[in-house]
Amino acid sequence: MVQVSNISLAFGGRTLYKEVNLKFTKGNCYGIIGANGAGKSTFLKILTGELEANTGEVFISPGERMSVLAQNQNAYDNETVLDTVLLGHKRLMEIQKEKDELYMKPDFNEDDGIRAGELETLFAELGGWEAESEAKNLLQNLGINESDYYTLMADMDPKIKVKVLLAQALFGNPDILVLDEPTNNLDFKTTRWLENFLLGFENIVIIVSHNRHFLNKVCTHICDVDYGQINMYLGNYDFWYETSQLMARQLKDQNKKAEQRAKELKEFIARFSANASKSKQATSRKKELERLTIEDIKPSSRKYPYINFEFTQDIGKEVLKVEKLTKNGFFKNLSFNIERDQKVVFFAKNNQILSTLFNILIGKDEADSGEIRWGKTISKSYLPQSYGELFEKNDSSIVDWLRQYSKDQNETFIRSWLGRMLFTGEENLKPANVLSGGERVRCMFAKIMLEGSNVIILDEPTNHLDLESITALNKGMQNYKGVLLFSTHDQEIIETVANRIIDMTDENKIIDFTGTYEEYVEKYGQK
Repeated sequence: MVQVSNISLAFGGRTLYKEVNLKFTKGNCYGIIGANGAGKSTFLKILTGELEANTGEVFISPGERMSVLAQNQNAYDNETVLDTVLLGHKRLMEIQKEKDELYMKPDFNEDDGIRAGELETLFAELGGWEAESEAKNLLQNLGINESDYYTLMADMDPKIKVKVLLAQALFGNPDILVLDEPTNNLDFKTTRWLENFLLGFENIVIIVSHNRHFLNKVCTHICDVDYGQINMYLGNYDFWYETSQLMARQLKDQNKKAEQRAKELKEFIARFSANASKSKQATSRKKELERLTIEDIKPSSRKYPYINFEFTQDIGKEVLKVEKLTKNGFFKNLSFNIERDQKVVFFAKNNQILSTLFNILIGKDEADSGEIRWGKTISKSYLPQSYGELFEKNDSSIVDWLRQYSKDQNETFIRSWLGRMLFTGEENLKPANVLSGGERVRCMFAKIMLEGSNVIILDEPTNHLDLESITALNKGMQNYKGVLLFSTHDQEIIETVANRIIDMTDENKIIDFTGTYEEYVEKYGQK
């Protein structure tokens, strides 16, 4: 058990949390969410003892071992890959070291023998004899080659180092597992394996992640860092989000009868309680959800942008035909047809291939050979991965920046669209060239919405976005009635939006599959 009592923390006059009280118990997985800069990772540092709060304390049940996903990739550069994993259980390695030193003593005596016996018992109780095989199994499941097990960490690729440190955190069945962005640099297949590992993990898991699909799969509770408090809610991310939105809508209508509000809530809870994400706790979670009352759920004060793509011209019969398109070094003889109502996700072995394809489709780049034919009724909007040139040399306000893409030049009209993207008041006067990455992409969404195109191409649109904006984008993509061509690493978007997959990961064979991502995985396996 981990008990957080009256934790408060302030930096430079800014209060991150005030008198936070939480309890984390065995068998549950807790997702820590919050806006960028809210203090999610800082809270993990308080839990792990890396950072001391201004007031309050963190109590951990005696004898329980906490394991933390290390963030310093270079901390184990002098260790081999295998030894780095084994060092995840420091007590076990200390016993191993003392044991080895005793047996190597030239004057080994009776007292040494007694101590060695005690150490052997402790070693066995902690799973020492199975430790190396467990460590190797973790590395194998994370896709690390056996030939790398005895290679120094200093000589490993940074992306592999991340996986080794994840194996280290998971090693040895810790009582408390603390993970900060564990799916970073993991492919879908490895992420799926980690999800299944955590679903079978019977101790405490505390996670910070921007991966909504991951949070939905593994979390039994959500802890929302919001306006100086951390509030804990039962359920996964979607349950927290939907109940929060439901309560917000109901509070807007203060005249709604309490009975009607309760009925809506009960119906909603009933739907979610049938889909408890953690199999071993499914029954108990369902019972907990069924006991929820309207007083137990509060609307979040978090704000979400309003992303709603609509088009002004209907789509004709012909949308896009690509024939034998070739760009040397990227793809060869690529052919496909796009039809109405299709939302197509593209896969490739690297992002540059898809960025090049999208740039050619939109006319920003040229192919070496092949043909592209867009339908006569088609209008296109494009969100490239790189759009810095639209902002960096522009010192005008974001109102004026957006005005250049609008038929209606009225300032109130322009401000209303920026308001949807959470720019209000004086924020609208900020120069375009000082915007952050997240602010820029929200401006790009406002631009696309104003254009009203019936085909939208999005190249990794979740880059720089927080959870709130990603959630809003996901809904906007789902609700859009036009044609979508997109690439993304966000599995939730892929699963809930795409109805067709064009897989270019094999240079010699392209898979063109009509259906959902789940159906695609059943047929071809996880990407």
